[in-house]
Amino acid sequence: MHLNAIIRQRARGGGIITLGHHEAAGENTDAAFEDAHIYVHFKAVYTLALKQGLGKGNCRHICGAQKLFHRNDLRARARLVEPLREGVMGLDHASMKPHERLAQRFEGKLGAVNALIRARMASKHAPRIPEVTAHLVEAGGKRLRPMLTLAAADLCGYVGDHDEKLAATVEFIHTATLLHDDVVDESAQRRGRATANLLWDNKSSVLVGDYLFSRSFQLMVETGSLRVLDILANASATIAEGEVLQLTAARDLATTEAIYLQVVRGKTAALFSAATEVGGVIACAPEDHVKALFDFGDALGIAFQIVDDLLDFEGDSATTGKNVGDDFRERKLTLPIIKAVAAADAEERAFWSRTIEKGRQEEGDLEHAIALLHRHGALDATRTDAIAWTDKAKAAIAQLPEHPVRDMLSDLSDYVVARLT
Repeated sequence: MHLNAIIRQRARGGGIITLGHHEAAGENTDAAFEDAHIYVHFKAVYTLALKQGLGKGNCRHICGAQKLFHRNDLRARARLVEPLREGVMGLDHASMKPHERLAQRFEGKLGAVNALIRARMASKHAPRIPEVTAHLVEAGGKRLRPMLTLAAADLCGYVGDHDEKLAATVEFIHTATLLHDDVVDESAQRRGRATANLLWDNKSSVLVGDYLFSRSFQLMVETGSLRVLDILANASATIAEGEVLQLTAARDLATTEAIYLQVVRGKTAALFSAATEVGGVIACAPEDHVKALFDFGDALGIAFQIVDDLLDFEGDSATTGKNVGDDFRERKLTLPIIKAVAAADAEERAFWSRTIEKGRQEEGDLEHAIALLHRHGALDATRTDAIAWTDKAKAAIAQLPEHPVRDMLSDLSDYVVARLT
C-alpha cells in the first residue's frame, strides 16, 4: 500500500508533518520502517509517519534508546526541573536523568539492539506480527530492561556483541508479557496509547506475544551459554507463574503483603534480575559480582512495581500513560490497598469487599478509596517500602568495583522513587 500525502501544519518551529511512503511490515521490515516512521494500525486505518523537513529519514536523526523509531528532537533529554525529595536523590544538579545518561553511554549498542529487534520481529508469512509488535515497541518506552543488560555487561568488562543479543531477548520477553497482560487485564491503554488487543483483537495479541517469546529463545541460544539459557528460561516461567498467582490473589482480601511480594517478584522483578544477571554471566564475572547484579535487579524491580502501584493513585496520567485509579477499577489488590484493608474496620472492609472482591463499583468509589488510603497512611507506608527496596538495590550494586556505570545504576535506583515527587 502506498500513500503519498503531505499535511502542512504549524507546529513548534513551524514544522511539517509528512505522511509518506509506507508499506505494511512483512518479511522486509525496512519497507515499513525505512523512514523511521511511526506505524499505527487503528481500526483498519494506517496512521503514518512523522518527519519535520528532514527529507528521507535515516538513522543519523534517531537517538539513544528510541533509535529505532523516534527523531532525536522528539525525545530531547528533559532536565530535572522540579525539586526532588530531600534525602532520596540529589540529582537536581544533573542535566540528565539516570536512564538518559545510560541511553547516551550505550547509544551505539542500543542502536544495534533496535536493529536486532527490527530484524527478528519480521515474518515471511504473517505481516500482522511486525504490525502488532511495532505498535508497542515504538510507543515510547525507555528500553530500561535491555539497558540493564548492557550496563551489567559493561560494568563487568564485557567486550563483544552477545550483550546486544541478550538485551534484545529481554525486550522481546518484556513486549510479549505486555501483549499478554493487556489481554488478561482487558486494558484499553498502555503508555498513553490504545492497546494492541483493542486495535486488532485478543487473538492477535496472544499469538504475536507467543511469537516474540519464541524469537527471544532463538536469540538467547545464539550466545552459546547454557547458563544464560537457564536464567532467562527460568525468568520466563517465573513471570507466567506470577501472572497466574495474581489472578487468584488480586481480588482476594485475604491476600497478604508476603503473597503480594511473591506476585511482584514473578511478574516484574524476575525480568529485571535476569537482565542484570545475564550481563554478568556473559562477562565471566566473579560469582559474588553476578549475585550482586541479581540482587540489584531483584530489588530494583520490586521498587519499580511498588512505585507503579502508588502512581495509580497519585500519578499524572499524562506522564504515566495510565488513568488514575485504573488498578482500582480493574479490582487489583495492590500494596496500598492491602495495607488499608489490614487496618480497616468492619464498614471499610465491607467497602473493599464490594468494590474489589465483588466488583460492584459506583460513582465516587475511587475518591472514597483514596480517602481511606490516606486515613490509614497506606500511601506513605507504601512509599516507605519503595524506598527500602531502593536502598537494597543500592547496597547490592555498591558491592561491584568502582565504575561510572555503577554510579549510573545507583542513581537509577533513586530515580525510581523520585518519580513520586
